[in-house]
Amino acid sequence: MTMFARLKAQPLTWIVAVAILLAIGLSFASPFFFTVGNLSNLSKQVSIVAILAAGQAVVIISGGIDLSVGSVLALSAVTIGWLITAGVDPTLALCAGLAMGTFAGWINGMVITRMKIPPFIATLGMLGIARGMSLVITDGVSFPVLVPLFLWIGNATFLGLPIPLYFVVVTFAAVWVMMHTTVFGRHIYAIGGNERVARLEGIPVDRQKLKVYMLSGFMAALAAVVMTGRLAATPPSVAQGIELQAIAAVIIGGVSFTGGRGQVLTALVGALIMAMITNGLNILGISSFYQQVLIGVVIIVAVWLDNLKSRR
Repeated sequence: MTMFARLKAQPLTWIVAVAILLAIGLSFASPFFFTVGNLSNLSKQVSIVAILAAGQAVVIISGGIDLSVGSVLALSAVTIGWLITAGVDPTLALCAGLAMGTFAGWINGMVITRMKIPPFIATLGMLGIARGMSLVITDGVSFPVLVPLFLWIGNATFLGLPIPLYFVVVTFAAVWVMMHTTVFGRHIYAIGGNERVARLEGIPVDRQKLKVYMLSGFMAALAAVVMTGRLAATPPSVAQGIELQAIAAVIIGGVSFTGGRGQVLTALVGALIMAMITNGLNILGISSFYQQVLIGVVIIVAVWLDNLKSRR
């Protein structure tokens, strides 16, 4: 087997190689890239997209897609800010935010499995509903969140590493164990590979899909907790377009857009690559407008390459 064939058979290997080459290139392009301050900022930047990508990877492996994660993130954050402003204990507010995201995911799952509406349309509808509810609750005004719990989550460090990075590590470790060591994980791969065959084999497809979208909603809410801590506020317009970054991270990571194939860990490296690209453009003084163009190109090229691989 040639070296190229071995790399192709181990997607985590080549995606890590791409990340390393990108980091080396950015270090030559700017002396500020490998500074302690920038690396700390990079780890905080990657945390939000990485947590969303963990949930999005499971959804895409199941053969679906979730376009609503950015809006659900905003709705969960707004719920937290609204409750804290009303005098609710921060821990209860945090739990309520997580519950809100999970509930939004449950609605997505019910619409997809019971009403038989395609995931693209169902989650696109939730994108508008959740964003609209965020604006209704806040009347377009940001709630300040200056309580120690959230400030610690968003800005503190432990053993020299930012707390958001620990959220990422725990999230991906839990999702990896779920996808590769449990019956639920095997069911998700089977459903994404061929839903009709999965039904014939007795897999409870609708119930497992419902869990998948609830998980995605929970991950969006968890990302909202981290983002609320970073911003110390809950603007209703937060995280607009971030769902594209999460999808791009998953596709760059080698997860097949047609479902049934891919590793969750590669989505983490994909999120790191997306964060490095964004960070690199910023420190090089390139307009942020080009970031959206680049994300769109990356998604198209990654899906095209996946299609070519599938044909072979």
